[in-house]
Amino acid sequence: MIAVAVPVVTVASIVSAPAASADSVAPYLNLPLTNRFATEGPGGVDASLPTDPDLLGALVDRARASGVPPTSYAALLAQYRLAQATTEAGIDLAAWDPHTTLAVGRDNLIRSYRYYEDFQLSHRELQWAGMGGQVGADFGGGLADFELATDIYDLPGLETAARSVVGAVESAFGPAAVEQLPEGLRELADHGADITVDDLRWYIRQVLVMQKAIFSDLMPMHYMYVHEGLPAIEEFRDVGLIGDDIVAAWHDIASGDPDRIAAGNAVLLHREQYTVVGDLWDAVRGYGDGIGKALTYATTVAGSPSIAGVPPLRNHDPIRITGTLADGRVATLTTPLPAWDWSVFEARWEYITAWLLPKYRDAVENDWPTLEAQLRVPYEVQFESHRPLNNIPRILTDAAAALVLTIE
Repeated sequence: MIAVAVPVVTVASIVSAPAASADSVAPYLNLPLTNRFATEGPGGVDASLPTDPDLLGALVDRARASGVPPTSYAALLAQYRLAQATTEAGIDLAAWDPHTTLAVGRDNLIRSYRYYEDFQLSHRELQWAGMGGQVGADFGGGLADFELATDIYDLPGLETAARSVVGAVESAFGPAAVEQLPEGLRELADHGADITVDDLRWYIRQVLVMQKAIFSDLMPMHYMYVHEGLPAIEEFRDVGLIGDDIVAAWHDIASGDPDRIAAGNAVLLHREQYTVVGDLWDAVRGYGDGIGKALTYATTVAGSPSIAGVPPLRNHDPIRITGTLADGRVATLTTPLPAWDWSVFEARWEYITAWLLPKYRDAVENDWPTLEAQLRVPYEVQFESHRPLNNIPRILTDAAAALVLTIE
């Protein structure tokens, strides 16, 4: 790691300076947000910035008063707001490194999602935060399965189960029909046994990076909304950190109108899934020689959000293949496995808009006592109760047994 020299500046010296000047804050201006989405290492948005929120607040005040263009202190402001959010969540920003194991990052993961759910509990309109907290337990539990059983892909029956599904399709319609199956399923059948512990550990790190990236982007805005209101959100726009669409979304969230609140939260969720982690999921899927596709498909097979009324990912858009049998009859084969992959944005967004958004909104508006009780469960308990990935061999075996062939 390259060491970056940072001028020693105390809060007292910044505050007591006789006059606002660009020179006194110049070392902290026009910095790139090289680590905005946590891809480069620990800490905040730029390695040369401090992480103490009091010091950062004084520097931001100095930048505001100095007359420099607002865009010149975008990184400084982003770091300040992130430091405020992490401090309130009980997370040490300087030490938060997602490029590690789940065992090391587990406490930050739990503190992050507890923070999400606390926003929902105290502000009914912050539906993105509540939904993110609940789904976080589902994905976090899945990561725990990966890490605690890093030999999951050597478990008896996994590759055999995947091959049984592929074999059933081939038997019914011939080898050409196999190409209609999801690529991830075919990779599990062909290369499941080739996935190594190092591959699994790499996958865990990438998901931890995504988790911190989402927190770093959206939780500072939640902190600002609750503590300072919409003007703080608008300042983020003025310095170039967000666009008018995100400002409009926050105005919708603050409106008190249920439809606008839902629409505003949907905009935040779209930002999370497209702007923040869209490219990261694409990179995971492209990892190795088909290994990434096998891992992301396995996640789709096992994923089961705990939001009331939302089906497991595998039950949305199941595999259906139509072809001609050896005797010339046309038939359709259906199997309870997903024909899609969670890591593909367009497919992920279809599932989100079909199920997660409307069902979570319904819970907030029509069954708040039940949702509130779920959100108040200690997050460690929520986390440990969602451990789906060890079920993958059973899920695949059950799917092979449940193939349905319909003759037209």
